[in-house]
Amino acid sequence: MLDVAVIEEPAAAEASLDPTRSRILAALAEPGSATMLAARLGLPRQKVNYHLKELERHGLVELAEERRRGNVTERIFRAVAASYVISPTALAAVSPDPSRSPDQLSARWLLALGARLVQEVGSLLTGASRAGQRIATFGIDAEVRFASAADRTAFADELAHAVSALVGRYHDEFAPGGRTHRVVAGLHQIPAAPSAAPTSGAGTEARQEQPR
Repeated sequence: MLDVAVIEEPAAAEASLDPTRSRILAALAEPGSATMLAARLGLPRQKVNYHLKELERHGLVELAEERRRGNVTERIFRAVAASYVISPTALAAVSPDPSRSPDQLSARWLLALGARLVQEVGSLLTGASRAGQRIATFGIDAEVRFASAADRTAFADELAHAVSALVGRYHDEFAPGGRTHRVVAGLHQIPAAPSAAPTSGAGTEARQEQPR
C-alpha cells in the first residue's frame, strides 16, 4: 500500500468524494470483502458491493486475494493507498495558474503555488510509479514564531535573498544533460484549531484579526 496516491482523473476524483466511498476507502486500510465492510460500516452488502466496483473501476482499490468458501468466491479488496490527494489536474480548466498574477505578498498566489506543487509532484509520482522508478525530491518543514510583523518582513526578505543567491550560484542554463528543478518557499500563519461549536441558542460573531 502506498502512503499517498494522487488522483488526477476527474471521474476518479468524483468517485472518491462520495461520502460512502470515502468511508469505504478509509475502512479498506485493512483488507476486506463486501460482506466484511458491510458489517464494519453498518451498510447493506449490496450497496457496499456497488461502491466497491466503482472504486475498483477508478483504480482507488485493488483486489488483494480471492477466498473460496464452498461454492462462493469471496473477493478481498484493499485501498491502493493510506491517503489520497486530488490533483488540480482533475479540474484542469479552472486550476490555479501562478503566472497570472504573481505577488509574493498574496495568500492566493501562495495557494496557486501550492496547487501547482501538488499537480507537478503528483504527475511525477504517477509517472514514476508506472515506470517502477523513484524520483529525487527534497522538502523542508519548519515553524517559526515572530515577535512582530517587522520581524516577519525581515525574515521574508532574508529568505528571498538567500534563495536568489543560491539559485544564481547553481543555475546553469546551458548545462549539457542538466535537469530543471523548481524551488518553492512559502511562509504563512498556521491556522488556529477550530473552536468548539456554540451551544444551542448562542450567537456567533465573525471577527478578522488585524496584523500585528
